[in-house]
Amino acid sequence: MAFVSQLSQFTLSVVSPQTQFTPRASVFAPNSVKIGAKRVEKTRIWTGELVRERPSFRVRAGSEEELGPEKEEGPAVAVAEIEEEVTTVEPSEIDKLKKALVTSFYGTSRGLRATSETRAEIIELITQLEAKNPTPAPTEALTLLNGKWILAYTSFAGLFPLLSRGTLPLVTVEEISQIIDSENFTVQNIVQFTGPLATTSISTSAKFEVRSPKRVQIKFQEGIIGTPQLTDSIVIPENVEFLGQKIDFTPFKGIINSVQDTASSVAKTISSQPPLKFSFSNSNAESWLLTTYLDEELRISRGDGGSVFVLIKEGSSLLTA
Repeated sequence: MAFVSQLSQFTLSVVSPQTQFTPRASVFAPNSVKIGAKRVEKTRIWTGELVRERPSFRVRAGSEEELGPEKEEGPAVAVAEIEEEVTTVEPSEIDKLKKALVTSFYGTSRGLRATSETRAEIIELITQLEAKNPTPAPTEALTLLNGKWILAYTSFAGLFPLLSRGTLPLVTVEEISQIIDSENFTVQNIVQFTGPLATTSISTSAKFEVRSPKRVQIKFQEGIIGTPQLTDSIVIPENVEFLGQKIDFTPFKGIINSVQDTASSVAKTISSQPPLKFSFSNSNAESWLLTTYLDEELRISRGDGGSVFVLIKEGSSLLTA
């Protein structure tokens, strides 16, 4: 340390003043005490009457011969070694539960192909999340409800016939989503289909009313079948699997190429047509929805008959988990 280093350059001397003897005076060598590697000499006192004064102490710097030449040093600078620490934020229990829940959806086709064992696991994780709901009154936090939500899982049997269409050859349910406009109290459900010839969508629009801190009443107004958007080029895979059998499409490539030119002109004509709208009967026009978990990226709702819906906010990292 700087202070100790400087202190070691000093010599501590104990000097006894001259002493007086009666009847005769004599002189004895002064005490010499040095700190460091120096030897400490003992005090020698001669006989006779001795009148001693209280010794005095002084601290002096050693001579250049004893201490060596002084080193020129600049101003003392305290140097602190700063170690950059990478702070790792441990995921919370809720984050772990959400990750586990989304992982459990893998291979279930949004719930259509979930086994009874997988369903039980999913319900258990949902129950744990509902117990830790950070938004106990979702209908009082409409800004969190606002936006586009992607359906990740459901146990609602009414959607299974729709989801099963994605198991048909060349037809895929690309996305099922729900758009909530909290300012106008509207809900829009959208199902997007894709195929080798076209893409289309089916949607429903509804109004909702807040009935409790967790519950909303939904009244459907109309449905819309979107105009098919035919592709300019037909993309057909070499083979597809249907009912456990692989169907080879290689022999049909010649026919497909001849049809492609016709499809291109038809696409422009059909795409310009307005979408088809339809209304709902009074018996199917209303429903209710209970939001049991809500945060910035995940929403869990329960509907009629105890059905469960798990939706993920568009743009959330959970969609790629």
